[in-house]
Amino acid sequence: MTELTVNPAFLRMLVLKVRALMAKEEGVVTPDTGGNPTDDQVPETLQDIPDDLSREEVIQEIDGLNQSQQAELVALLWIGRGDAEPEEWAEMLKLAEERREVPTSQYLLDHPLVADYWADALDKLGYGSMVEGVQEI
Repeated sequence: MTELTVNPAFLRMLVLKVRALMAKEEGVVTPDTGGNPTDDQVPETLQDIPDDLSREEVIQEIDGLNQSQQAELVALLWIGRGDAEPEEWAEMLKLAEERREVPTSQYLLDHPLVADYWADALDKLGYGSMVEGVQEI
């Protein structure tokens, strides 16, 4: 089993928060600009809704981690998405640390399925399914 420095219980909680955040934001209506959809600008995946602290709370959770822990979140995304296998954990971790170009929270939250990828990666790495994890929290 790959040794994580981020507590798996914290990761499971983060998965639940991000899933809830993504579900809320699916209902956000993007105004019709009347233009051609193929050349219209695509809105950001996550949109800020006035008086909704959920997104800010998730950003603070991620930004509150140290850089190596943030790199773990990125590596988990990649493994869960199928870009790498669990055996490539050390390589993905190093790559995540080297490729940091934008704030990690921004990079992660730009992926609408990030919570599902994290959950899949936890399962692939031997930390159990989210159902088991929810019972442990």
